[in-house]
Amino acid sequence: MPDRNADGSTHRFLISVAVMSATVLQALDTTIVNVALPHMQGQLGATPDQIGWVLTSYLVASGVFMPLTGYFADRLGQKNFLLISIFGFVVASALCGISTNLAEIVVFRLMQGIFGAALVPMSQSVMVQTFPSEERGRAMAIWGIGVMVGPILGPTLGGYITEAINWRWTFYINLPVGILSLFLTWRMVPDTPRRERRMDWFGFALLTLAVGGLQFVLDRGSQDDWYGSWAIRGATALCTAGFVGFLYHGFKHPRKALFDPRIFHDRNFATSSLLLAVFGLGMYGAMVLQPMLLESLLNYPASTTGLIMAPRGIASMIGMILVGKLINRVEPRSLIAFGIILSVIGSHAMTMYDLQVDKWWLIWPIVVQGLGLGMIFVPLATVAFATLPTEQSAEAAGVYSLMRTIGSSVGISIAMTVMTRYMQVGWNQIGGKINVFNPALPAYLKRLGLTLGDPASAAVLAHTLARQSQMLGVIDAFKLISLSFVAMLPMVLLIGKSARKPGDATLSAAIE
Repeated sequence: MPDRNADGSTHRFLISVAVMSATVLQALDTTIVNVALPHMQGQLGATPDQIGWVLTSYLVASGVFMPLTGYFADRLGQKNFLLISIFGFVVASALCGISTNLAEIVVFRLMQGIFGAALVPMSQSVMVQTFPSEERGRAMAIWGIGVMVGPILGPTLGGYITEAINWRWTFYINLPVGILSLFLTWRMVPDTPRRERRMDWFGFALLTLAVGGLQFVLDRGSQDDWYGSWAIRGATALCTAGFVGFLYHGFKHPRKALFDPRIFHDRNFATSSLLLAVFGLGMYGAMVLQPMLLESLLNYPASTTGLIMAPRGIASMIGMILVGKLINRVEPRSLIAFGIILSVIGSHAMTMYDLQVDKWWLIWPIVVQGLGLGMIFVPLATVAFATLPTEQSAEAAGVYSLMRTIGSSVGISIAMTVMTRYMQVGWNQIGGKINVFNPALPAYLKRLGLTLGDPASAAVLAHTLARQSQMLGVIDAFKLISLSFVAMLPMVLLIGKSARKPGDATLSAAIE
């Protein structure tokens, strides 16, 4: 008997390594390239707002294809679908690494998102099937921490790789880990019977139209003069038609729909999903802005940037541990509210940055914000599924992940749009004061050993103006992120008081 148990534990361990390695790769890839963006921008010939497409293309593709996980798992079998997903993800990663221009890397990131979409929900499903009920809480805690901490530690790893080797290795690093996961999945992961299943391709097309149109509007709006452009107006119309059509189709044919929209009748699930989407704006918006601030404006190397951002991940893990100790004694919505308050404090402190900010003022807001993010994520997931019928849990998990991904993608686009727009406003405001009639101008140039008539003065002033205006844009984007966390507080009041199932003790015990 002991030998059999030992063999079973080893088998479960190898299955966990197989699926979790693929999951961590997918989670890391949402942020590992953040620190490399300034390097990629120069080599790929992209503008600051265009380089954000490298992130949003991945998130959009992942979000749109995530609801198809159940369909393909039934049609192909769990093992075959997981093998195809991992193989496609590894190949797309290699193609991203050899990209020579912006268009290529955006297309290959779309491929990464398509193949990587199933890795997180499939790993959760395999872990639930693999572990007995008494160990499932621990398995889900490990899975949840991997999904949450992976994106937060991504910038640290990406910074080191970019500085030590090259930004292309932020993609190549997926190859050895992906091949290991592929081998272990082939050898260890059990298959499931194939089942005939009808797919709601019409609903999928409407969802793709809605999400794709929204992302196009946000990504191209500032570049194309917003609604002065026929392309933006057309994309807005298609996006609206897609969302309305998807909702109408879902409510009219709930049994045939991509997912049953009636799960949003559950107040806790609907509120938690909305909170998670706004949470994605704050979390991912900050993580894409900070590397640009540190590298482009403060001239830190990528490795230092990664180290400065690392405490966020450590603080998030501490936040999760604290939640694990408190979740059975404190109402989840109180923990969520406290986490939001910490996130507001950290985000608001970032609005006080300037071009002379020291490392201490860069790090402590990141730590406070990271602690808050960790305290929000776990109780929010607990609340989301606490009052849903058990038979709707699997479908709700896909929708919940979809909301997180869409919120993250939209959040990045909004943050980049605000930064770009207010950078232009700052350029006009500051630039208007640079003229020969301003007595402060000769004094400023004199400190630099220049005069108004010196040919180098124009270049120096243009460089300073560009840095100052971009700093203003970054600060305004941080203000938006801070306000997004503030907007979450009233929504917490919509959560029911006793939003917790008796079985949730296993999760808190596992985290402890």
